[in-house]
Amino acid sequence: MFAPTYQTMRSFRGRDAKPQKLAPGTWRRILGFARPFRKEIGWFLVLAVIAAVVAVVTPLLAGDVVNEITGQAGGSQQVTVVVWLAVAIAGLAFVDAALSMGSRYFSARVGEGLIYRMRTLVFSHVQRMSLAFFTKAQTGALVTRLNNDINGAQQAFTTTLSSLVSNVVGLALTIGVMLTLSWQITVLSLILLPIFILPARRVGNRLADMTRESYTLNASMNTTMTERFNVSGALLVSLFGRPDRELSYFSDRADRVRDIGVRSAMYGRAFLVALTLVAALAQALTYGVGGYLAVTGALSAGTVVSLALLLSRLYGPLTALSNVRVDVMSALVSFERVFEVLDLPPQISDKPDARRLDTSAAGVEFDGVHFTYPASAEVSLASLEDIAIRDTAPRNPVLHGVSFSAEPGQMVALVGPSGAGKTTVSQLVPRIYDVTAGAVRVGGTDVRDVELQSLRDTIGVVSQDAHLFHDTIRVNLAYAKPDASDDELVAALRAAHVWDLVESLPDGLDTVVGDRGYRLSGGEKQRLAIARVLLKAPSIIVLDEATAHLDSESEAAVQRALSAALAGRTSIVIAHRLSTIRDADLIVVLDQGRVVQSGNHQQLLAEGGLYAELYRTQFAPAQAS
Repeated sequence: MFAPTYQTMRSFRGRDAKPQKLAPGTWRRILGFARPFRKEIGWFLVLAVIAAVVAVVTPLLAGDVVNEITGQAGGSQQVTVVVWLAVAIAGLAFVDAALSMGSRYFSARVGEGLIYRMRTLVFSHVQRMSLAFFTKAQTGALVTRLNNDINGAQQAFTTTLSSLVSNVVGLALTIGVMLTLSWQITVLSLILLPIFILPARRVGNRLADMTRESYTLNASMNTTMTERFNVSGALLVSLFGRPDRELSYFSDRADRVRDIGVRSAMYGRAFLVALTLVAALAQALTYGVGGYLAVTGALSAGTVVSLALLLSRLYGPLTALSNVRVDVMSALVSFERVFEVLDLPPQISDKPDARRLDTSAAGVEFDGVHFTYPASAEVSLASLEDIAIRDTAPRNPVLHGVSFSAEPGQMVALVGPSGAGKTTVSQLVPRIYDVTAGAVRVGGTDVRDVELQSLRDTIGVVSQDAHLFHDTIRVNLAYAKPDASDDELVAALRAAHVWDLVESLPDGLDTVVGDRGYRLSGGEKQRLAIARVLLKAPSIIVLDEATAHLDSESEAAVQRALSAALAGRTSIVIAHRLSTIRDADLIVVLDQGRVVQSGNHQQLLAEGGLYAELYRTQFAPAQAS
């Protein structure tokens, strides 16, 4: 007996944790979300009140049945009354069933409507976050906020609200009716109320803490699955032979979720057992005292039966209301976690007086640009990063006074060693990040003063790792221009020198490219990415080492595609292979975030310095051979 009892007690202990308080204004914001559903909530409350009245009337009719049966009159009239009372009880059962269906309909309308509104709002908000946010936050944690947490919040307006309203009304009516039948028995029953209320407060706080931890751990598991189950993650795990390590990492969190589930179940079950026991004792007290009063003639037998049935209506709502506190706390935690994401402002956003940018041919100017990557606290949430301690180390500047210009129609190449700041420079043009000091201008206008959408409509980007969605070639291309015709798609593919490949595929434009385009080669993906940019037809194109990881044949095909893409457009090209940018109008050499040289290919070779050194490093072996 000792061992099981000890294990049961251990499940009550849990971790030592300080109860967390909800953020101020949470209730007000929740009511704001519920405001569009006022009509449905109103009907739901009306039906809940009527259902509570029906639930109280039924025990009274049952008491009348007993009084009629035990009455002294006898005869057919008494039988008729009993039959009609039974018919009334049956009719109330049908009414109760109809009310239950109606209540469920309206609660479902409210709950599902709330899920839709919150989910779309969070999705829209996250879509507007800067790239820095996504480099910090875990994908699985974000998915959890959109699914588990919003579903938990939805319960507040379905199960929880239904239970709260019906049980509060039922409890008030039950106490009122019981007082009219026998105030003595009612008072004796209410003496036991503290046994319900005091434990409910303590258990509710503890379960809210466990709910928070459970949500965090589930988010961590979702992140692990998201990262390991995509093609890149699965390949990495396989190549390094680490499935056992991944299993251990995942099972540790799953083990913790299991323990929390066991403790939560034990808290809830022990609490319910205690409440049921107290309710049974109260019912025994009712039969004892009520039976004595009935025998002595102070009460009728039917009244005792009604009181006993009403007593179940008394302790039933009390039991449910004690659990409603737990449900409300859990729902509030879910709302709080959703609001936490919604309250994080996008780092990149339009100014109130932002104006549209002219999408015609425009130049790009960097004027004394300094840049430092933002800290985690500025762009993300610790709860989305699955970290115990935020990074508080001093942040080192990445760019130092970078200045250069790309005139309309010119090609400017950025070269330099790894870590020189080339990619960072390219990301400042479409405002993936904002400068720390200085200015980036497009068409003579600071990019921070124009509408973000119009700026990005003007710029096309092809990175070294072209991303394709797990969908068809048609859908991936049309992402640049949703209303593009098939003729326009084919023209873009021809210009990118990839139409022959697409035409040879069994499904043509409807070929599914796989997760991140893994069914295609690197060169094929790059040319599809170039076709997508050509379909967009931007005035400015940014190429971030678009041929860095391709073989010679693929690079030649991509270079032909790039020639078509860059014709007549302002372009900023980051190049690792200097052979690809010999004809650039301007070559800017970066080193440790500074411009150390600029000029055309011949000028820089004659000048010597870093560019000449990089050129000799790449071409000396070929010349020697």
